Amino acid sequence: MRAFLPWLAVLAVVLLLSALRLHTLAALVSVAWLVWCVWTWVRPTRQRPR
Repeated sequence: MRAFLPWLAVLAVVLLLSALRLHTLAALVSVAWLVWCVWTWVRPTRQRPR
């Protein structure tokens, strides 16, 4: 369940911003979250020194 907390928090923020009619900011938060998720998935792994 702990793995879903960041996702739920971002969803709550986006829904709150949309409810407050801050659609542009809600879209910006959504896109930033998507970029962060993609970056953490495709970034190269750090090489450990031997």
